[in-house]
Amino acid sequence: MSDLVPPDIMPLRQGTVGVDFVTGLDSGVPGPNLVINALCHGNEICGAIALKRLMRLGVQPSRGRLTLILANVAAYQRFDPLRPLASRYVEQDFNRLWSESLLDGDGVSVELQRARMLRPFYQQADALLDLHSMTQFCDPLMLCGRTERARNLALSLQFPRWVVADSGHAAGRRLIDYGAFSVPDAEAAKGAAAPIALLAECGQHGLAAAAEVAFALCLRFLDHFRLIPSSVIAEAMPAIALTPQKVVIVTDVVTAQSDECVLAADYAGLDRVPHAGTIIGHDQGLPVRTPYDDCILIMPARKVRRGQTMVRLGRILS
Repeated sequence: MSDLVPPDIMPLRQGTVGVDFVTGLDSGVPGPNLVINALCHGNEICGAIALKRLMRLGVQPSRGRLTLILANVAAYQRFDPLRPLASRYVEQDFNRLWSESLLDGDGVSVELQRARMLRPFYQQADALLDLHSMTQFCDPLMLCGRTERARNLALSLQFPRWVVADSGHAAGRRLIDYGAFSVPDAEAAKGAAAPIALLAECGQHGLAAAAEVAFALCLRFLDHFRLIPSSVIAEAMPAIALTPQKVVIVTDVVTAQSDECVLAADYAGLDRVPHAGTIIGHDQGLPVRTPYDDCILIMPARKVRRGQTMVRLGRILS
């Protein structure tokens, strides 16, 4: 049962930039171009709630530009609290489309059409915060891809506790891996500063705490880049606990080779498996084992189809 009431997003439809559900706030003063993105998946409503709270707060950047995007609105409009997973997407996972071959290809879907419409806003961003939630009950975590600059930004925000460095999914590229967001740091150092993207998994779908985490991260993101006054941040910031952060480096991605891919236990995520060789699942009847001691399970999926990610395996770096 969900603690969250799906917000009415229709007042945000017109936006300010000529694209539905995209609001651009320009200070007219030089500064970074930030994008906060919500509803990559139609059932992950905490981000939409956070963006509406920012609107009610009357956020206006004092420098640079802020763009607030509700992405897969078509999927969200199908949201049913009794069947929340059914509205993850309409035809294609919006967060697996971010390669030029797909975006410039001949494919036709609701999600591809929307991705092509939103692509210019993402391409122009200096930094992107993409708000998500999870199926399992799990502590919030920040996915930073493989670049050191994104990891450093995640650590600069000081929240959430878990920062996960990974390369995404075999099923397709995520938004945070798109284009210049994933340019290697060494290559970026040769020219202009490369853009940065973070994906926040704010907690379990439907939990009130996930919306609080999403809103807190929006404020900390804006505060880091000094887009709005610190006094506004301090007054609006929810009560969150800042604890020393831990970085997990993902070493292996277990991709389902069949539709008969199942976990061996009721893992929730961030589970620590102490011994190498422990069976954590089965695929086509064959065991899936941990490759080393003290293995951390990242976002294990109870139900997956062939080609989807069953679980990511990682080591704690710090």
